[in-house]
Amino acid sequence: MPDYSLKAHLHRRSRKRDLHSSGRVAPVLGMFIAASTFTFFFSSSGRAQQTHPAETPVVVQPGAPGKPSKTLPPSTKATLPPLSKADVEFMQGMIMHHTQAVEMTALIPSHTQNKELRSLGARISSSQSDEIKFMQRWLAARGEPISMPMPGMAGMPGMDKNTDKPGQGMSPMTLMPGMLTPEQMDALRNAKGAEFDHLFLTGMIQHHNGALIMVKDLFDTPGAGQDADIFNFATDADNTQRAEIKIMQSMLEKEPSGSQK
Repeated sequence: MPDYSLKAHLHRRSRKRDLHSSGRVAPVLGMFIAASTFTFFFSSSGRAQQTHPAETPVVVQPGAPGKPSKTLPPSTKATLPPLSKADVEFMQGMIMHHTQAVEMTALIPSHTQNKELRSLGARISSSQSDEIKFMQRWLAARGEPISMPMPGMAGMPGMDKNTDKPGQGMSPMTLMPGMLTPEQMDALRNAKGAEFDHLFLTGMIQHHNGALIMVKDLFDTPGAGQDADIFNFATDADNTQRAEIKIMQSMLEKEPSGSQK
């Protein structure tokens, strides 16, 4: 009996200690949970505010090549610019312009062994052929003819404005700025080797400078060049052809003496 009473007494004391400890742990655990919830709530709110900041939108109007961009009022609304006659004529004229450049590069394999010129010609041919296709699609999507009809020439052979062959019916009257004359093209076809290299480089520099004039005229025309596709294309063409002019000028400087005729 004494042993049983002692065991019962020890069991009651152990249970009191457990209850007492539980009473102290519960409030601490509750405070920890509350603090964690509080921290998570405000952390989530902070992240949400960082993800969606209340900022005033900035509207920027890109400038033409060589000109700065403009910051417009936040109230500015985007509107689709109307189809500009100058845009259509620019695309039609540039198709004709690019077509002659591709024709010039097609002479390179049979007229020169100059590896540097062959590489340059391949790049020009590839890029301008792709751009011709882009311009044809742009015109077709807007129901515009691919070729540029000349005043007083409608209905004449080779001047069908609905033809899908760029450059068809081309004559001295329809030359765009910088394009080689028929005499210049004949001289290029008849040249070989170093003479061809020189005529090609001087002719393509002339040709590229003409394209820069066409881009400038486009952006100088009120209401023209506002179409996003036209703006991007004309700007890229301007930058690319300026870079290629520098390359060709450098190639001319490296020509051996006596190669020019």
